[in-house]
Amino acid sequence: MNTIYKMRILIYSLVAVGMLQVSCEKFLTIDSPTGVSDDKWWNTETDAYNALSSIYAGIPGGSSGRNIMYYSGLTDEAVQRGEFKGDYDGFTRGLATSRWGVSQSLWQDDYTCIRRANRFLENVDKVFADAGLKERMKLEARALRAYYHMELMMLYGDIPLLTASLKPEENNQSRTPQDQVYDFVAEELKQCAELLPSTYTNADRTRITSGICWALLSRLGLYKKDYELAKMASKKIIDSKVYKLWQNTANMQASYSELFSYTGELNNERIFFKEQGASNAWTSFAPYGIGGETYLSPTNRVVDNYETKQGKTIYELGPDSLAIYRKDPNHLNRRDPRLSASVFVPNEKFLGQYTLDPFYSPADKIGLTKSTATGYWIKKYIDARDQQKKSGELDFMIIRYAEILLTYAEAKIELNEWNDAETLDAINQVRTRATMPAVTTMVYNSQERMRTLVRRERQAELAFEGGRYFDIRRWGIDTDVMNGQVYGATNPTTGEIVQVQMRKYNRNREYLWPIPETETSTNPNMVQNPNY
Repeated sequence: MNTIYKMRILIYSLVAVGMLQVSCEKFLTIDSPTGVSDDKWWNTETDAYNALSSIYAGIPGGSSGRNIMYYSGLTDEAVQRGEFKGDYDGFTRGLATSRWGVSQSLWQDDYTCIRRANRFLENVDKVFADAGLKERMKLEARALRAYYHMELMMLYGDIPLLTASLKPEENNQSRTPQDQVYDFVAEELKQCAELLPSTYTNADRTRITSGICWALLSRLGLYKKDYELAKMASKKIIDSKVYKLWQNTANMQASYSELFSYTGELNNERIFFKEQGASNAWTSFAPYGIGGETYLSPTNRVVDNYETKQGKTIYELGPDSLAIYRKDPNHLNRRDPRLSASVFVPNEKFLGQYTLDPFYSPADKIGLTKSTATGYWIKKYIDARDQQKKSGELDFMIIRYAEILLTYAEAKIELNEWNDAETLDAINQVRTRATMPAVTTMVYNSQERMRTLVRRERQAELAFEGGRYFDIRRWGIDTDVMNGQVYGATNPTTGEIVQVQMRKYNRNREYLWPIPETETSTNPNMVQNPNY
């Protein structure tokens, strides 16, 4: 192996796994921080694959990488603690500034990967490789570039739209109106969706598919309230027959919980996922008393959202039943099974042995370091097989088929197709897999009632998976749910509910994230978001 080849392999390894933290400014304006010139970089098919891998490196995980599950801490679903994971909690109290680390990291990571995509597209034709392969790789790079722009736009609003790598003297880009960014992202994803493969062999299972592009378009449509786009993109996935809900046919009751464990990890429900993206779940969500660490804790709102097995909300049952379910959320095993699959509740037994007691156990007491902040714990992606080593290899599902079904239903509801048979079928597929009763238009007999249902269903099905942050903003309920007192579990002995914290949220400020100070201070054309 010659010296240049050894150097190249070393460089690619560094780029793929370790370079995302280099400053945004450097990666926007410098071709290679190692100084390797293009004539030595772009030669073989392997060079192209490794360069493309460096673009994939920015795909976020759930409890690792950029921690998508921590977005729950920006909503009424959860409370975050432990600033070394990112100060999401400060944002919910109106304390974020242009130096907010979470914002700075995401901005840097996404623009680093956007530059890598642009550099790839500008240089990959120099590589000696099959022409068809290069065209497919270009589509992957374009789709990823669109995804990173989409993520930035949904958080910051207007952003620089970059379709070419910048020279140092060009590091003065202004923000592009988000409507233009939206049009670019939508068109890129549509073109890539039409041309990319629908599936790959298992060796390439993490690559961008046409289904991923359609799934991203379905999210984009909901964000923009372009319900025709959301409906069309979701229907493309449904009609493709590539994906289906994971089911344990021998034990339907276990189907939902198995999705987030090793048992159901390799399933046809996941569309867009990060390999080993939930590897840190045990040291992010698990109770301290069983060897875990808890930095994100569910609130009473997400727990109260789950229906009973009869399809009733606990608020419909009257004050006496409400008090019972507050003290004992899984009272007589009468709640939606997705609750017990998603949340550890007080006095639950882990593996039938260890009792989780956040009120009186010294190890699990509410508010202690590495313990729950609310009296509840997230159960998704907590697999007992990871207990001993306190880490794992579980993949994280960024978008899965259940979300697509609910997006399709929501889009049709908003288009006043709420009583269409396909709308009900999409919702009921998700509910049936969870062993919940089907819903009918006899009960949900108006657009408003169906809207309430699908919103409740999204939270029950997708809790802690990161999507609710965008849901509450696009539904316009962010001000309602993100201000005031946050509550946790109810002490079953005293009947007192845990008061966790007071939150402060100003839509005129916190609706958008702050542009990092490092960007505004070095670029005179970069205008800050309002009130930061």
